[in-house]
Amino acid sequence: MKKKKYSKIAKIIPLIDWLMYMCGYTLVIMIISYLFDSIQIDHNHFILWSAIIVLVTYIFNKTVKPILVTLTIPITGITLGLFYPFINVFILKITDWILGKHFELDNLFILFFVAILLSVANFIIEKIIDSIIQKVKNRHG
Repeated sequence: MKKKKYSKIAKIIPLIDWLMYMCGYTLVIMIISYLFDSIQIDHNHFILWSAIIVLVTYIFNKTVKPILVTLTIPITGITLGLFYPFINVFILKITDWILGKHFELDNLFILFFVAILLSVANFIIEKIIDSIIQKVKNRHG
């Protein structure tokens, strides 16, 4: 009986993991838009647009970013990794272009620091979610 219960939980853990990541990242995007004036998210349905921004960015991070990272390995190596945040800036600018007036990024210099901040926040969110998922697995496994 216990093994069957764990198999049901094991099936939904990836979905819960993804939903927690998306909610956390949406919260981070909303906070960053409040902190920096050069990042504007449409205030009509602010949470919805923040979630859409996160979804579009997530799709590009899973599809376009691996290609960009592979193509820019030489310049990233020469700059000792300092070029890597520019890939995140590029992904954010593509998202800005797709969403138009609902998501606007103005200052490229500030956007570089925002990309670094988003990377740090992403790392923290993943660590928190991993510890939660590990506790669920240990409790039910």
